[in-house]
Amino acid sequence: MGNKLRNSPRAYIVRLELADRPGELLRVLEPISSSGGNLLSIFHERGDITPRGKIPVEIDLECSPDQFESILSTYSDLDIHVTQSGEELYEGELIVLLIGDAISNNLSSVIASIDASGSVAVIESSVNRSIESPTEASSILRLAIKEGDQKQAIDSVRSIVSGYGLHFMTTTDNGVSQ
Repeated sequence: MGNKLRNSPRAYIVRLELADRPGELLRVLEPISSSGGNLLSIFHERGDITPRGKIPVEIDLECSPDQFESILSTYSDLDIHVTQSGEELYEGELIVLLIGDAISNNLSSVIASIDASGSVAVIESSVNRSIESPTEASSILRLAIKEGDQKQAIDSVRSIVSGYGLHFMTTTDNGVSQ
């Protein structure tokens, strides 16, 4: 029974850096596929460059611990630079609406700041721009949060986005928070 629990699927996150070359993203997805892992999401933004001149990529996947170790070992063999990896600690979700000028030209920095906070992780984002005024924009973010930490997550995100001059709104069990 213990071995069966050990090999049950779990959610993992892998952050890595890739060269900006054709086929690099496929190269990091192949070990997940060949090990039998299940891809949950990929965050890949070519406009963002790490200090080493690479493109940051975040992959959320589901697999057994043994499969995860195999994937990481393959990345090492392929000389793929993994900056962070581990079991996904987030269990809840929060949807937030951001409004302001920073959406048009600084959303990558906003998302990076939210992810760096450690209390939430951005798992999906969308941007809406006004046709009449392209600088007027809003963004909806889907955030992964630790179970039971909704208030702390809201406070953390509100603090971060206010530093960018953004307006913040979310719905909670207690109504709308601004």
